[in-house]
Amino acid sequence: MLESGGKVLKEGLLEKRSDGLLQLWKKKRCVLTEEGVLLLPPKQHDHHPHHHHQHQHQHIHPQHTGHTGKVKQLHFANIKTVDCVERKGKYVYFTVVTTEGKEIDFRCPQDEGWNAEITLQMVQYKNRQAVLAVRSTRQKQQLLVVPAPPGHSKTPRGSAPSVA
Repeated sequence: MLESGGKVLKEGLLEKRSDGLLQLWKKKRCVLTEEGVLLLPPKQHDHHPHHHHQHQHQHIHPQHTGHTGKVKQLHFANIKTVDCVERKGKYVYFTVVTTEGKEIDFRCPQDEGWNAEITLQMVQYKNRQAVLAVRSTRQKQQLLVVPAPPGHSKTPRGSAPSVA
């Protein structure tokens, strides 16, 4: 899926609220692509908590992610919306809602704009899928061209073709 490759649009640290009873904020290395978001354990050498990069020409491959822990993939096909954006103190809090209704809470420093970037890429992904669906429907319609019913030839019925 996402790990198979894709252009890295943004990479950096986000904090994700854990599903456990205490709901602690855990740092995750986040990689945004045109297909979705990869959440990986933070790199050991990332000491700056809000370190992020913009990558325009890099691609992500599983052998190059540099992780040893669990990878969580949020594919845009499985994301319904990004909402509950709230600014509190130095953080922006937002929720990714999956198509199954699961809510995943994140926070990041206000100046990093992760919520806007994820939303923008999700909308662009869904638009690309809609365009592909319309093209597919049009191609199917073109293949279903209705042939002329029998008996409707160019020569009127009962008359012989003219021979010069």
